[in-house]
Amino acid sequence: MMSKMATRDAYGQTLVRLGEREPRVVVLDADLAKSTKTIDFAKSFPQRFFDMGIAEQNLICTAAGLALAGKIPFASTFAVFATGRAFEQIRNSVAYPRANVKIAATHAGLTVGEDGASHQSVEDIAIMRSLPGMTVLVPADARETELMVEAAAAHKGPVYIRLGRSGVPQLFDMEYQFAMGKSPVLREGDDAAIFACGIMVAEALTAARQLAEAGLEVTVVNVSSIKPMDEKTIIEAARQAGAVVTAEEHSVVGGLGSAVAELLARHYPVPVEMVGVQDTFGESGSPSDLLQKYGLTAHHIARGVERVVLRKKTISGNR
Repeated sequence: MMSKMATRDAYGQTLVRLGEREPRVVVLDADLAKSTKTIDFAKSFPQRFFDMGIAEQNLICTAAGLALAGKIPFASTFAVFATGRAFEQIRNSVAYPRANVKIAATHAGLTVGEDGASHQSVEDIAIMRSLPGMTVLVPADARETELMVEAAAAHKGPVYIRLGRSGVPQLFDMEYQFAMGKSPVLREGDDAAIFACGIMVAEALTAARQLAEAGLEVTVVNVSSIKPMDEKTIIEAARQAGAVVTAEEHSVVGGLGSAVAELLARHYPVPVEMVGVQDTFGESGSPSDLLQKYGLTAHHIARGVERVVLRKKTISGNR
């Protein structure tokens, strides 16, 4: 049984270590420090922590000002508030001037659970990837979160990091490497390619093992860098397999599935199945029940692979 840790916990711990060696790092929150785990940084560096209250627009504008003053600000709140309430401020005060602001939003996706649809952001990736110059990152586990936060601090320009509430399996060891614009191939196979991000990476690996028992070998790619995207790796995996499944804890409209489909439509069209939230809001429930109801499990990914392999064979037979 893999140990689990929430990516928000890894974020809070990494901020403290980052703050110890980089005095320019400052952290802002919108009255949710205990939930976003920025409370760890606040306790360690109270003079470099700013609680802006329930005022997300002010949170973002203040972060932009601090960036212009030479600081490296991390602005945190829940994903639905960061990308929804403060979109205009992100667009005009962060993305447009390419301010060096890191927006680390927690409680993304259906696994917010019992808080319900009002707090379950399933559109934040679509919103953020639409902004010119915005880097969009989604870690698969705690180790990748740590590396991602470090990379974001070193990167010059705006970054959006999508973090979760619930514990996720720890997939990667200390040797794992993360780089913006790169998507590591975690498993190889010729029957289909699965492109996954966030919590769905672990589900994709489980699906791949289940499919192997049924005689299907699939490639699994961790697309933790959604923007910039590793176009070369994705196109090559699609070319090798001839069929693609995307998996995300986000709406299939504008998210990872859309990004992959847009890329392949331009460079190497193949059949694509999208596992994700199908143009609907969530509801209150346990994370596991919600993932099952909305079709975001290893079982659903495996069924998507079976469908897309059948489509591939049908297309090949008609040629």
